[in-house]
Amino acid sequence: MALQLPTMMKTTAARLSALYLLLFTLCAVLLVFYMTSLSARMLTAQTMETVNEEVQGLGQAYQRGGLPFLVRTMERRARQPGANLYLIADANGRILSGNVKSLEPGVLSGDGWTERPFTYQRFGDSSSESQSAESASPGSAEAETVHTHKAIAVVLRLPNQMILLVGRDLSEPERLRAVVSRALMLALGIMGLGALLIWYFVGRRALKHIDSVSEASSRIMGGDLSGRLPVSGAGDEFDRLSENLNAMLARIADLNEGLKQVSDNIAHDLKTPLTRLRNRAEAALAGESGVADYRAALESTIAESDQLIKTFNAILMISRLEAGYSSEIVTKVDLSAAVHDVVELYEPVAEEQGVALEAPVSGTVVIDGNRELIGQALSNIVDNAIKYSLDSTEKPMVRVTLEQHGNEVRLRVVDNGQGIPDQADRERVTERFVRLEKSRSQPGSGLGLSLTKAVMKFHHGRLELASADPGLSVTMAFPRKEASK
Repeated sequence: MALQLPTMMKTTAARLSALYLLLFTLCAVLLVFYMTSLSARMLTAQTMETVNEEVQGLGQAYQRGGLPFLVRTMERRARQPGANLYLIADANGRILSGNVKSLEPGVLSGDGWTERPFTYQRFGDSSSESQSAESASPGSAEAETVHTHKAIAVVLRLPNQMILLVGRDLSEPERLRAVVSRALMLALGIMGLGALLIWYFVGRRALKHIDSVSEASSRIMGGDLSGRLPVSGAGDEFDRLSENLNAMLARIADLNEGLKQVSDNIAHDLKTPLTRLRNRAEAALAGESGVADYRAALESTIAESDQLIKTFNAILMISRLEAGYSSEIVTKVDLSAAVHDVVELYEPVAEEQGVALEAPVSGTVVIDGNRELIGQALSNIVDNAIKYSLDSTEKPMVRVTLEQHGNEVRLRVVDNGQGIPDQADRERVTERFVRLEKSRSQPGSGLGLSLTKAVMKFHHGRLELASADPGLSVTMAFPRKEASK
């Protein structure tokens, strides 16, 4: 513990716990003194009230029968169990009657309540104790602690110069004070020990958790993005923090992996068109070509450059949408109208290639979205469906439907081509620049479905690819904000 305590005290949690423990101890000590003094004051007040009542009673006895009746009344009461202190002395302070053997010097010199508790000796002590008391000085420790007692009293002077003292022993309040003090101190000690143990073990647990988080963070900062912060399963603040940071690390790892894949794919897939551009330019300069040949080479170069610009624009659009930094405006969009516009645009292409393009969509289905992005995403899907439906063993067909299911609006495009039988391939084709082997012969950059997926993320929806047996079914599922027919 001695070795771990300095390290533990460097943590904020341990410092706060120590501060709380210190405040608790201070409050507990103050409570002990307050309760002890309060109980003593209450008993003292009760004692003084009892003495005052006794004085009143003796005063009435003195008025009825004078000094002889007062003495008889006082002696009778002095013999009762738990009696008060009674004393009658002459003007010089010599004790004449009562149940008090001796008093601390100076007690009878004043009138009224004594300024402080005084010591006295009672009748009934053994002779040895009496001798010891006589041999000890009144203020000595031996006389006070062994053979004397403490009391408070009221001193009155009678008309004949006699002195009357009525008091009460303080042994009972003192015992109660001691009992209360011991009980409170014992409770304080137990609570303090328990608080110290709880603080130590809880602090050690927190320190171990923080150390494990620090170690995991060091590994992550070292480049190991696969590492994760430990989760104990207790469901406390540390676990919630670790879970949130782990989710953030997973997101960062996905983004880094995506960036790596994009970099690799750009280097791989853009190398071919750039090489073609260079070869055309080199061939045009190397040969003895005329103006028409140069013009054809430049036109081909411009077309290839336009395609590269489109590819880069698509990459930027995907990145912007996935990062959530798009400035696209969201308005009310009628999906039925968007479907009719895209189908009308691709009908000539489909007819030219002998593909039956159907869109049995009617009514009005309105959602919150961006019409241009939705149109571009749907165009990518319909274009792919037309191209790959040509592989069908039957008459090529593409069907576009719009349905409402619960809180979703599903825009589905189905073709009857060969499709993508493998589930793993269906998941891969939504990544950037991914093109399956059988699609290498078709024109394209492998960004269409990636852009569609980013558009669906922008609209808080999802993109689903499934087998149409035969063919492929691509569904754009939008959350429905408003829908009517």
